[in-house]
Amino acid sequence: MRDAIRVDCLSSEFRRFRMKTLFSRACSFLLIALASAAVSAQPVAGREYRVIDPPRPLARSERIEVIEFFSYGCPVCYAAEPYLTRWKAKREAEIELKRIPSPLPAAWAPFARLYYALEAIGLLERLHWPVFDNHHFDGRRLNSETNLLEWLGRNDVDVLLVKQAMDSPEVAAKVATARALLDTYDVEGVPTFVIDGRYFTTARLAGGVPEVVEVVDFLVERAREERGKK
Repeated sequence: MRDAIRVDCLSSEFRRFRMKTLFSRACSFLLIALASAAVSAQPVAGREYRVIDPPRPLARSERIEVIEFFSYGCPVCYAAEPYLTRWKAKREAEIELKRIPSPLPAAWAPFARLYYALEAIGLLERLHWPVFDNHHFDGRRLNSETNLLEWLGRNDVDVLLVKQAMDSPEVAAKVATARALLDTYDVEGVPTFVIDGRYFTTARLAGGVPEVVEVVDFLVERAREERGKK
């Protein structure tokens, strides 16, 4: 009987040892799989972003330049704005975000003029999000100049001042530059992001709105690494 008990005990210990070994191996395989998934989850050139060669930054700066081509008329830009705002707040010391309003298609041209007019008269920070929100969420169709000026007047804005700025040669020149930059970076839709003049991504390439901000963040780090190699 003792021998039988001894054999059973050995068998039980062997089973426990085998289970531990199998569990350990399973954990190892899981860690390898997770590591592989993490690597493959990183954005890939030619898939989530494109490399610009040679690089074409708008300006040289200690901070990483991030250009956003957008339009107040674009629903995807509207959806991306909260994500981009939160990301910008975290990266404020490291990045320089430059917004370029697209004057194309023609229906969005008034929005490009409005953006530069608000910038010129110091009202951009106050009205940037309300223009987005009232056009899309409230459906006010602010790309109509009549609707826009009426809306501005109801919000205690000097309508004449905005109108003069929108019609000024300075704003016209900036809109022309914005149109030329669409060609420079081969922008076919918005939102489009150019990072340090080196990398190009869009919501379509990245796979969605939250994803494009994650890709931009990844490319900021990639650009920083590239600068460090010089």
